Amino acid sequence: MVTKPVDKQFLGITVALIVAGFFIFISASMGLHARGNIAFGAVVFKQIALGLVLGTCALLLASRTHYRFWKHYAPHIFGICILLMLLVFIPGMGISHGGAQRWVSILGFSFQPAEFLKVGFVMFLASWLSRSRGKIHNFSHGLMPVLVMLAIAGTLLILQPDAGTFLIIAATATAMYIAAGASIKDILILVLMGMIAFSLLVAVKPYILDRLKTFVHPSEDSLGSGYQIQQSLIAIGSGELFGRGFGQSVQKFNLLPEPIGDSIFAVAAEEFGFVGSISILALFLFFALRGLHIASKMTDVFGGLLVVGVVIMIVSQSFVNIASMLGVFPLTGMPLLFISQGGTALLVTLGAVGIVLNASRYQRQ
Repeated sequence: MVTKPVDKQFLGITVALIVAGFFIFISASMGLHARGNIAFGAVVFKQIALGLVLGTCALLLASRTHYRFWKHYAPHIFGICILLMLLVFIPGMGISHGGAQRWVSILGFSFQPAEFLKVGFVMFLASWLSRSRGKIHNFSHGLMPVLVMLAIAGTLLILQPDAGTFLIIAATATAMYIAAGASIKDILILVLMGMIAFSLLVAVKPYILDRLKTFVHPSEDSLGSGYQIQQSLIAIGSGELFGRGFGQSVQKFNLLPEPIGDSIFAVAAEEFGFVGSISILALFLFFALRGLHIASKMTDVFGGLLVVGVVIMIVSQSFVNIASMLGVFPLTGMPLLFISQGGTALLVTLGAVGIVLNASRYQRQ
């Protein structure tokens, strides 16, 4: 029985991210409109209808659903997410864009199954680790299941390919495994396995190596692979301390690639400057700290791990995106959650936040 309201601080931070993200997205979309892109109206409508409206409904529904509900159905949810991932490879249903097969179209409605996979993975891993409490140091109950789950998710994602999402899932799984009480030895083994897997990916997926080369030497191909990061840094630098002002970005007009996608932080930095950029970072940092505080106050292991997984999943992806735009991390193509274009991403993110809000009702005083 619910005896307490949701955590008001966490809710307030979420609302601030949603509002800030909406205005930044609208401003960045002006660049798309100016380019004469006929999809402008459809993009904005999808972001509002699918992302904000349905996302808010998902948040409200999840915030009223007892978080332990997800523990019982986690294996089924993860299985459904795997089936959805397989749909991208079916001719006529899977949609290819930019050399990647990451979207599914059903009855004219398109979505990205990987967004659902992230949350399904967190639920399943939290369920497994909580049931294995006391046996987590046993290889067959701790490290091996984590590696198997990562292998299943990773295989489907790399085939698309979507190495960025796999990176986020791997980082989230590691954080949850540590929070569950894994030994230092097992953590080191997991990290070593990750390094080996990454080396193999670099060897078999040339685009990953190309991105690493661009990261190390961004100026070598200024009009090719290094163009996005160069334009991003120009946009961020031109924002100076307080920015050009809302709607006044220059780079979003024909210069900056994906101004409403993974480059949207550069647009925000140009319009709101260093102060605005720090404010965005601060919101995500407060989101992480408050979320982890809720996790530390949960009365059961599953609730704590579920909240840790959701919070780390959201914050790690957002920080990776920002770091990519600042040139301190290789480009991944990952959207900036709450802000970038992506109705599916916003819908799933708000639904995941609703889960944390429900869990906050049951935290200890």
